[in-house]
Order: sequence, then structure tokens, then C-alpha cells
Amino acid sequence: MTANTPSWENLLKQVRACRLCEAELPDGPRPVLQLDPRARVLVAAQAPGRRVHATGLPFNDPSGERLRAWMGVNRETFYDASQIAIVPMGFCYPGTGRSGDSPPRPECAPAWREQLLACLPNLELTLVIGQYSLAYHLPQPKESLTEKVRNWRAYWPRVLPMPHPSPRNNLWLRRNPWFEQEVVPALQERLTGLIPTR
Repeated sequence: MTANTPSWENLLKQVRACRLCEAELPDGPRPVLQLDPRARVLVAAQAPGRRVHATGLPFNDPSGERLRAWMGVNRETFYDASQIAIVPMGFCYPGTGRSGDSPPRPECAPAWREQLLACLPNLELTLVIGQYSLAYHLPQPKESLTEKVRNWRAYWPRVLPMPHPSPRNNLWLRRNPWFEQEVVPALQERLTGLIPTR
């Protein structure tokens, strides 16, 4: 690192070298995130899955395919950090629990989140994905995930609460068809004004 390196780049290097919860990670640390101060859209997700851990590329899995379809963006645009920042609640694959992946490691957010979000001064839309991200960004404890997502207009147009795009949520999507009928078209229209090439 040199004196001429912007502070956000130094911070990103520090996060990618983080070993804070190394002993708790079944596959070892491999922080995965995407950051650039020019980004106007933030994907605030949960934690990388096993496939993402293996490739080091965020949302490089079926969840990512669905998320990009919801957003109406191609892979090239999605992985352009100058347009879309991707900062999950936990940066490393946390392992498998009883019903899927374990929750994000609790050490990540207190150690890094505020510093990273401070590096994103141009944000105009934050996609808050999944229960752990919703609890951090929209901490209304009396609302369930479904209630927060159903109440999306209360946060619009700067924040959009969303279910996780995982195939494990297919049942939720079938029970709540209004999400793809109402929310997804609004999201795509909003992104048309924020992302030049999609």
C-alpha cells in the first residue's frame, strides 16, 4: 500500500485479508465483496455460499442468477463495481446449518460494516436481502421478513427490502406472487435510471 492509494482501496485490502473468525470457518476465510465509491446501487446481502467461496465471486450461483433476473442486469453489469457494490453481512462462507447455510458470522458487521458503507457516498438504492441484512438495515423488530417486504413502498425509492433469491425460497415466492408481479417491475424501472448499461 502506498500513500497515493485511496483509503477505500486500503480498507478493501484489509477486509480481504481479514482472519478475525478464522477458527470458526469450516473452509477457512475467503472474504468476498465488491466495492467502489462510484457505485449507485448497493446489494446488502447475507453471506457467501459454498460455490461463491470456491470462486471468490459474489452471487456466482443460482441465487445470483435469480437476483440478476430480478434486477434485469447481465453478469457484466452486475460485476462492475463502479455501478454495483456488494457488501454482505458476513464476508466468508459460514458453513452449513440445519436448514441450509449457517447465519453470517457475527464478527463481520461490527468490525467492518460502518467503515465500508462510509466509502459509498453515491448510493441511491440499497437492496436489503434476507433476514440478517433486514435486521441490520431496517431494524423494526415487530415486522417479519414478509411484512417488511410487503411494506416496501415505505422505504422506496432509496431502500428495497427483499427476500433472499435462493432456490430455498421458492415456496415463499409461490405464496407471495405479488413480489415478482409488483416489486420486481418497480425495481427494474428504478435501475434503468441508475445503471446506464444493463
